[in-house]
Amino acid sequence: MYGMDTRERLIQSTRELLWERGYVGTSPKAIQERAGAGQGSMYHHFRGKPDLARAAIERSATELRDRAQAAFTGPGTALEQVAAYLRRERDALKGCPVGRLTQDPDVMKDPELREPIERTFAWLTDRLTALLTRARDDGDLAAGLDPEATAAALVAVVQGGYVLARATGSAAGYAQAVEGALALLTRQGED
Repeated sequence: MYGMDTRERLIQSTRELLWERGYVGTSPKAIQERAGAGQGSMYHHFRGKPDLARAAIERSATELRDRAQAAFTGPGTALEQVAAYLRRERDALKGCPVGRLTQDPDVMKDPELREPIERTFAWLTDRLTALLTRARDDGDLAAGLDPEATAAALVAVVQGGYVLARATGSAAGYAQAVEGALALLTRQGED
């Protein structure tokens, strides 16, 4: 981390601390200590803890969208791209860095902190909806399938898969949730 400039170290440290401690447990002092930066440096780059937290959340959200987009634009049919997204390598035991923030009441009650989370899940649902619509139109899914509802269900499967993995201490819970969802989708194409 010390190869990064001070601003980047502050953002990365805040991301880690939000993950480990939540918003309330992430003090400016803890951020500065982890980043190896002084108070003056922090306030030179950010107006305060909320501004820095927003930058950290935005960074996590951007990375999530970038990883998803790579799967969504990969080779194969629309249904294969959805499967690639669901099956892409993740640290299931660690959980989703964006989804986990929805469990933090201090983040969710602040519209500025909540906005990148809402925007990311809306983007993800929209992208999945478009792919599922294309898969349905290509005949890979049942004609009666509701792409928007199915996209929301797939986002829930991913987030729920993280919860199962963490609850059981095994990535198998995540994999089982994903494979179950894909089996349901595949059966939809057989109707």
